[in-house]
Amino acid sequence: MQPDPAHVTESSESESRRRLLKAGACGICALCLARTGVSLAQPVMAESGLGLVRPRPAAWFEDTGTGQLRCQLCPWQCELSDGQTGRCKVRRNHEGQGQTLVHSNPVLVQEEPLERLPFFHVRPGSRTLAVSTAGCNMHCKFCEVWDMALVDPHEVHAYDMPPEQIIEQARMAGLTSISYAFGEPVVFYEYMVEVARKAKAEGMLNLLHTAAFIQPEPLEELAGLMDAVNVDLKSFDPAFYRDVVSGDMQPVLDALLRFRKAGVHIEITNVLIPGMNDDPAMIEKMCRWIRDEIGADTPVHFARFYPLYRLTNLPQTPVSVLDRARQIARDSGLNHVYVAKVTGHEGENTFCPGCGHKAISRLGFIVDQVDMVDGHCKHCDHHIPGRWN
Repeated sequence: MQPDPAHVTESSESESRRRLLKAGACGICALCLARTGVSLAQPVMAESGLGLVRPRPAAWFEDTGTGQLRCQLCPWQCELSDGQTGRCKVRRNHEGQGQTLVHSNPVLVQEEPLERLPFFHVRPGSRTLAVSTAGCNMHCKFCEVWDMALVDPHEVHAYDMPPEQIIEQARMAGLTSISYAFGEPVVFYEYMVEVARKAKAEGMLNLLHTAAFIQPEPLEELAGLMDAVNVDLKSFDPAFYRDVVSGDMQPVLDALLRFRKAGVHIEITNVLIPGMNDDPAMIEKMCRWIRDEIGADTPVHFARFYPLYRLTNLPQTPVSVLDRARQIARDSGLNHVYVAKVTGHEGENTFCPGCGHKAISRLGFIVDQVDMVDGHCKHCDHHIPGRWN
């Protein structure tokens, strides 16, 4: 598939992005820091700078025999002439060699509570080192980190941090997991895989939050390295994926099935946008698919939409819509249904499907109490799936 020329040449938004991002000298965009309220885990002795890009050879390219390279990492399968960059903005053809522009150049290296990613069934109350780069292979109109993900890597500040330095950063902070999150990890595949292999060798967990728009072959390798994944299932409507996300739904569903087959712990996030993907019948259809294909114990997070990027004209999601979605999911047979981005909501807590007791109490990103032992409810010994130890 030929990339859209808008993704090959500088977009009309570039100048406004530069004005916004030039304040991000610490290595992460200013808006993202303002939203998180979390301090950046400053890398020790790491070079950083605007447009810090050191191209590296990349896998998952094939020669078409016509002077072009076809990228086989994601379903777009961009066919690139010499010097051309794909839709993701970070993978290119350079004199007949496939390259990545973001290997070892993260724009985000940040300590985070796992509950923010969100992972609710992974080591409650612990923290992780989150890593991300510029670039994304989708273009969601409601992207929360568009100023980091939907930009050319030459437009943002980045660190020079090879995989071993990421591991050392986590070790120095006393962290036991690495998270590939906030941007789209698929596009920094080679970097992620190298970090993940080193993390696994060190006994650390590898955690992935992704839109899962990826080809089956690279996914197989990735699934073998991940301990847990949170997949953004943006809707259960192919038209929504096409018109609002600039993607395709079926590869995402296929990826979920492959993660399940590989034994990776799966959580799912669905951002509900008023009037766009909050139809009750569609939500029920999605929940029944999750129950039947992924499992009734799959944690599902219904997240509140806030007006951002190209959908600033819409209101934030009413809590009543989130409550309705949660009830639909529970009525559909899902055992662990959560409400995200509404601090203090009952849907932040984990309830035991066996006895109904509150197994984990949360307030925002704070875990107040855990009434579980080795993944079992203290009250009835019911097993609650996750990565607890």
